[in-house]
Amino acid sequence: MVGAVTHASDTADSASPQTPAVGPDMTPQQYGVGARFTLSVYDSDYVRIILGALEQADRTGLTLETNDISTFVGGTEQRVLEFLRDVIGAAAASGAHISAAILLSRGCPGELACALPAGVPALGAAPVSLAPAGVRARAHWSLYPLLDGGSEGDHMSPIYAAIEDAKTAGIYSGSDHFATRLDGDLAAVLQTAANGWIGVGGVVQHVTTHLTVSLNSPTQIAD
Repeated sequence: MVGAVTHASDTADSASPQTPAVGPDMTPQQYGVGARFTLSVYDSDYVRIILGALEQADRTGLTLETNDISTFVGGTEQRVLEFLRDVIGAAAASGAHISAAILLSRGCPGELACALPAGVPALGAAPVSLAPAGVRARAHWSLYPLLDGGSEGDHMSPIYAAIEDAKTAGIYSGSDHFATRLDGDLAAVLQTAANGWIGVGGVVQHVTTHLTVSLNSPTQIAD
């Protein structure tokens, strides 16, 4: 197979950065909620597959910015994850081998469009709920609580709790170096990782999570 990498498309519904107000009424943009992802399609017809997947995805309520490396998606946790499910799922429906590198971040302490003042508490969010995508996915998942007090912070407890939630959901598939393996419907994989990220975000201000997702891999895997 021919492998090629490309990125999501142009900008939509961009919101101007604002000075955030301390408190639970902050918008997702003010709190720095978003994703950065790169979609890779290992097929000679990758341009049609990727552009077609992007054309089908609903961009309502989202900020999309792309460059020569990756694409940023900003919005509520629910809408960001719906967009990722739809784009990746549509590309995978082609039958080609697909991989996606996804970084989710919330509670940014100082980024391009978000610089939280001192004293902003960790803000929780409602768990995401995604309808099934109808395609099987395997993923490596890593969760990183940040701004948790440094060497004095208890950052492993929320990580272990998120892994236990993945086991309860039936998506946990084992552990590898630096990552937890997830296996199931694409929507369930994304939902499990996102809800672990959101749950930790209720107790730690800045939290990121990373997934490498593979679909339609030619490598034989056991059911």
